[in-house]
Amino acid sequence: MDEPTHRVEYETMLLGRHSLEFAGGSARAAGHLERSAYILLSRIRVEGPMSIRQLSEAFGLDQSTLNRQTSAMVRSGLAERIPDPEGGIARKFRITAEGERRLEEERARIVASLDKIMADWPPEDVRTFADCLKRFNTDIERLSGRPWPRP
Repeated sequence: MDEPTHRVEYETMLLGRHSLEFAGGSARAAGHLERSAYILLSRIRVEGPMSIRQLSEAFGLDQSTLNRQTSAMVRSGLAERIPDPEGGIARKFRITAEGERRLEEERARIVASLDKIMADWPPEDVRTFADCLKRFNTDIERLSGRPWPRP
């Protein structure tokens, strides 16, 4: 574990197990968005309406997986299917007002959790950590060929 990349591997594995929930329980039981809905809605919010094909390309996921995830979001009232605003044949998914509200609630909950976690960190450390995470993510996006739009 002396090699820095070995430490990064180990810490990212540990990070992946945390859901930033202090209360415990499942996301659904606690009224929180499922992880897939949170990520999909975040992308649609930044990018605008997207088709299954566009989502598949953006996430590198199978279209059948995305069909299940988007169908669940539609059933929950978080997203709606609309005709392509640009006149294309494929229908697109757009975030609903309820989806916007729930996404904002979830984001606020996560930010509050992060504020608790980093409460004792100097502000400069938080900025440095955010900058390093952005660099790490953009390098992954560059290598995968799937950049994530940033507001």
